[in-house]
Amino acid sequence: MAALRPQQQQQAPDLPPSRWYADLQARLGKCIIFGCSPAQVHRVAGVLGALTREWRSLSAGSEGFLQQGGLESQAVVWGGRWTVLVNWIRYFANVNPSHASDWRDLMNPRGVGLIMKSIKADYKFSVVYPDRISVYHKLRSLPSESDTSLILDCMILSHKHRRIAARTEEDVVIYDYHEGKKTTMPPFVLQTFQDTWERQEGEARRARLRIQELAREVETLEKETWDCEDAVEDLGATGKAGS
Repeated sequence: MAALRPQQQQQAPDLPPSRWYADLQARLGKCIIFGCSPAQVHRVAGVLGALTREWRSLSAGSEGFLQQGGLESQAVVWGGRWTVLVNWIRYFANVNPSHASDWRDLMNPRGVGLIMKSIKADYKFSVVYPDRISVYHKLRSLPSESDTSLILDCMILSHKHRRIAARTEEDVVIYDYHEGKKTTMPPFVLQTFQDTWERQEGEARRARLRIQELAREVETLEKETWDCEDAVEDLGATGKAGS
């Protein structure tokens, strides 16, 4: 397993609140209501632009989900179901080309393969056309050479609502079709999954620090606009503060 880089050895900040994205937007809106200078408007626009561009990577990344190997911007269709486990496994054939055929064989009933033992779903709300979704998998724990199964967490993001629409928990068994029983991960799978775990941990730290950075800028704008003694709400040319 590759050695942990210094920035990944440090503990990640706490997970942000589940509604961090909507909260930051609402707080920026309040700053605008109380009135911003041209320079402050520019800064508000900068934070809003960052939220628009980065909401998926930050929502997923803050929990350790990597966008690579996920299903991006899939259109919602009537009666549609989405599974990206196969897509996720085949992604590793690209990052580990010396074992490309071995990765693809994991999804076939020959040799050593992966079998979905169970799946649990937690739906937050319905996604309907014309929404789009992005779906990401992650390893729940650091794999070891004695493991004969692994738990994968899955996140489904709604583009319309810009938040989590559903989560799944997938219990996957490593199975030897020749022997007819569970087995341990082949070395190339174990090494890749351990490296992936390391990347997940680093991504969680990166995304949480970025969310904290954006939140600090919002807090600074609040103190310059409404969170001060002489703040007056801007009700427009015809409005009166406090009426």
